[in-house]
Amino acid sequence: MSSYLDETASQTAGPYVHIGLIPAQAGFDIFQNNFSNQLAGAETKGERIRIEGYVIDGTGAPIRDALLEIWQANAAGRYNHPEDKASPDAPLDPNFRGWGRGGTDFRTALYHFDTIKPGALPMLDGRMQAPHVNFWITARGINIGLQTRMYFADESAANAADPLLRLIEQDSRRQTLIAPREARDGTIVYRFDIRLQGDGETVFLDV
Repeated sequence: MSSYLDETASQTAGPYVHIGLIPAQAGFDIFQNNFSNQLAGAETKGERIRIEGYVIDGTGAPIRDALLEIWQANAAGRYNHPEDKASPDAPLDPNFRGWGRGGTDFRTALYHFDTIKPGALPMLDGRMQAPHVNFWITARGINIGLQTRMYFADESAANAADPLLRLIEQDSRRQTLIAPREARDGTIVYRFDIRLQGDGETVFLDV
């Protein structure tokens, strides 16, 4: 008799992931404090921006029930976390948690986050990282959440020196992490589409 047990079958996230993680979007009011895609309040320091885009599957179709989380440094380049030892001298912003959760709209498939533009920040070895936002994405059909980064197109000099971007040899692949900037009705918008497969597939990180 074998001493090994059979592996438990894996499952993808959903279709009930919204009820447990972003119930307000699914029409449920079950949490006293709902996590949201609004990261910046009236007192948060920094330039107000909106990040928006689509999560696109291998056939080119937008996914209407994807879940996304983002986390980022504040405008001074510091994460609101006790383990951020790379930039201890940068000030914390008590009005900025630096983390948000949202989903693609069931009707339009568009996701968005209202936040502030992060500052550049050092790695533990002192090399500077360009301003960026970290993304985690999951949906039906994804067994393990995908992680990536969004960089800012108007930070070309910082992007050129960023240690992670420099590891990506092909410019076309590097461009999948860089979001263009536009002004729309008084709001600064960065468009960041995430392609899961196929032509123009987003660079994902193994972390």
